[in-house]
Amino acid sequence: MKQFPPSELIINADGSIFHLHLKPEQLADNVILVGDPGRVALVAAYFDTQEFSISSREFNTITGTYKGKRITVLSTGIGTDNIDIVMNELDALANIDLKTRIEKAVFRQLNIVRIGTCGGMQPEIPLGSFLISEKSIGFDGMINFYAGRDGVCDLDFEAALVKHLDWNKQLAAPYVVDADRDLVERIGKDDMIRGVTISANGFYGPQGRELRVGLADPHLNDKIESFRYGKYKITNYEMEGSAIAGLAKLMGGHKAMTVCCVIANRRVEAANTDYKPYIERLVQTVLDRI
Repeated sequence: MKQFPPSELIINADGSIFHLHLKPEQLADNVILVGDPGRVALVAAYFDTQEFSISSREFNTITGTYKGKRITVLSTGIGTDNIDIVMNELDALANIDLKTRIEKAVFRQLNIVRIGTCGGMQPEIPLGSFLISEKSIGFDGMINFYAGRDGVCDLDFEAALVKHLDWNKQLAAPYVVDADRDLVERIGKDDMIRGVTISANGFYGPQGRELRVGLADPHLNDKIESFRYGKYKITNYEMEGSAIAGLAKLMGGHKAMTVCCVIANRRVEAANTDYKPYIERLVQTVLDRI
């Protein structure tokens, strides 16, 4: 078993993991990730019991029970850079003995569901719909820093995408990862769309929004909309799911998926900022099915 020095695995004086400030016994096997720190309380309001609540920077956490299921809800903030922190520290809590700094002999598998918001990339996707990312495309390059990335990615899909988009070689190489099939079937019934999601490494330029600074490729979203690979087409943009799916697989097989409420459609230039009722319904649905 591997042993991890203090410079690589930072543990706080109270025995908690560095950024999240969680201790191993505070982590449930079922984990819901949300971007907005304020959304943690919204999710936990449905819990029957709450064990504890802790806040550190953008990382707010509450663990409790819902209909007999122990669940941790945790905010990640925005972006795959934060997901790198969250996923590594969740896995450390589950699979490293923080007292000895030694990897545990028996793998503890987590069920990780991200609940978020997204923008649709096909004109037929209605606002307010729930969309599961069967495949996630990372424009962020996060997984490319880790050994074994090719073993968890759909390389043929990647090659077809890079060719179709005439990918700019100055950008990080895209990666494509599948969500966990069991979780997709459990969470996604006939009331949810299944699609292919791009995780962008920004909200404006990386998603084709142009304000005062022009875009390197003004036609990127047109090419994204027209891309087809077998039965798949790209359905939406968000900013975290690819790193969750990729790191979950690289860490030995955590079950992970992302489901988002569509609050904008980029191709028909429509948006709904009054989406709280939709998010509340999505939260209750995930809690019932996780």
